[in-house]
Amino acid sequence: MADGTTGKAATEHLDVLIVGAGLSGIGAAWHLQHEAKPSRSYAILEGRQAIGGTWDLFRYPGIRSDSDMYTLGYAFKPWTEAKAIADGPSILNYVRETAAEHGIDRHIRFGHQVTAAAWSSEDAAWTVEARTTDGRTVQLTCGFLLLCGGYYSYEGGYTPEFPGAERFKGQLIHPQHWPKALDYAGKRVVVIGSGATAVTLVPEMAKTAGHVTMLQRSPTYVVSRPAEDAMANNLRKWLPAMLAYNIVRWRNVLFGMWFFRLARNKPAAVKKNIIDMVRAQLGPDYDVETHFTPSYNPWDQRLCLVPDADLFAAIKQGQAEVVTDHIETFTETGLKLASGKTLDADIVVSATGLKLQVLNGIALSVDGRAIDPSQTLAYKGMMYEGIPNLATVFGYTNASWTLKADLTCEYVCRLLNVMARRGLRQVTPRNSDPDIEHQPWLDFSSGYVQRAMASFPKQGSKAPWKLHQNYALDLMSLRYAKLEDGVLEFSNPVKAGAKVAA
Repeated sequence: MADGTTGKAATEHLDVLIVGAGLSGIGAAWHLQHEAKPSRSYAILEGRQAIGGTWDLFRYPGIRSDSDMYTLGYAFKPWTEAKAIADGPSILNYVRETAAEHGIDRHIRFGHQVTAAAWSSEDAAWTVEARTTDGRTVQLTCGFLLLCGGYYSYEGGYTPEFPGAERFKGQLIHPQHWPKALDYAGKRVVVIGSGATAVTLVPEMAKTAGHVTMLQRSPTYVVSRPAEDAMANNLRKWLPAMLAYNIVRWRNVLFGMWFFRLARNKPAAVKKNIIDMVRAQLGPDYDVETHFTPSYNPWDQRLCLVPDADLFAAIKQGQAEVVTDHIETFTETGLKLASGKTLDADIVVSATGLKLQVLNGIALSVDGRAIDPSQTLAYKGMMYEGIPNLATVFGYTNASWTLKADLTCEYVCRLLNVMARRGLRQVTPRNSDPDIEHQPWLDFSSGYVQRAMASFPKQGSKAPWKLHQNYALDLMSLRYAKLEDGVLEFSNPVKAGAKVAA
């Protein structure tokens, strides 16, 4: 299309731009198609060449969910496979199937890495810049920007500066960039780390590796759950899939909220219970105190889930071991530890975490003013003080990501519907309370979180600026509470003669 005055190609305009074609982005598109009235034009800009986000990026052995699929799955699409703790390929298929079933895949523009977005109140629009895989920079405009690109950088994970790493003659790899043809059969493997990735890798690699060692500086809480949910699988035999799914979903949501509150109110009792369960798995002679007893309380960091006790089974069978120590230096053949012990290795896997990324790594400006995310307050954990027509999907740390994602997308559709009815083009959170204290976005002691929190937006000391991390409270706040709460400012009427979204 060309501008009749200048002859230049006009910038394409869409009502909504979604950033990211992963679990959150595909879900956002579904909500937009089904709940935004009147319908909105939209596109999904995806920096990579595939649907799936995390579940397409990570290809390490055993990649799986650390949440049950009855809460990680979408509210609108039941999970019907037997395994509740699903493997990565099954989750990826679920996301892609959702996109295909609803025609969402036709709205995705692959190879479009969004780098910047500038809001103009005059135009009531974002001008969004994206870098394409062939090196071009393209511009689009949109009325609302919805960031669904997750919370970590896809460029690479976090690897500490290991002393002597350059001397190591074997392979040193990070799970985020797993070599496609890596052959570890019969090899000696050391996995550095104690989080969700490490406890997934160790039992899976132990099936064919010569021996696998999980090397950790300090222990993490590890909880075993059955890979299959017997109640869910039985209910599906007698009830419609959606009804069975919702029953199990709510059971799991309520149990998760109860357990988190119990951990907060009675941390010593919960800690003892978790450690006792580990001891029952590994036997009285195993040093559970050293290797599986953290110094912090449950849910100060995320708990690690192992399906069917696979990690404990690999340890009992002698295929894997846990070593709790510090690395003094890499050597040509492995690692020398602070205790003086050495670990020989052909392959070392640095399962040492992610690099968190603020607002999908996009440089934002509002009416010519550059936005420093660290100086903004987050409204309901999804919008930002002084930033119009923008929301991010950011899930829970103590429950499944998608629970919050679904609520956030519903809320955005409510906003769009109200603006359309009232003939307004702009909605902006405004803070007029001088007593609001700025607090870290996440109250989480994990290293990967602490390394990045200074650059993240802040939460406030009270609602609606406080991050609940509680599905029931968010359900009331995002699905049922009034939008006109004295904080959201609706403004910028549609200009005379202009069309409202249709």
